[in-house]
Amino acid sequence: MKILGNIIWVLFGGFFIALEYFVSSIGLFITIIGIPFGLQTLKLGVLALWPFGSRVVDIPQSSGCLSLLMNVIWFFIGGVWICLSHLLFGILFCITVIGIPFGLQHFKLAGLAITPFGHDVL
Repeated sequence: MKILGNIIWVLFGGFFIALEYFVSSIGLFITIIGIPFGLQTLKLGVLALWPFGSRVVDIPQSSGCLSLLMNVIWFFIGGVWICLSHLLFGILFCITVIGIPFGLQHFKLAGLAITPFGHDVL
């Protein structure tokens, strides 16, 4: 069922979301300062490409102040807009019964998009 959900996800918009993440990741990798943020957008892109069956977990050893500082910077650079777009898509998908699993995946992506540092995707 996960494979079927992922195939439908990729066909109906998941590819374009992942492509946006990958393009922004390359743009962030160009600058030296943006490399940590590029790694996080790459992580979001992989999750956006194949979300069903993936879990987001907290990394216990990264609860320091650096992770908090990077999340605050990320929030102001663009994390809030990415989160709001995923929330909007999640609400739109949850309008229909068939779209509820896809809306839930957008909500999972929104949670990771707001604070990507200190989380990992399994």
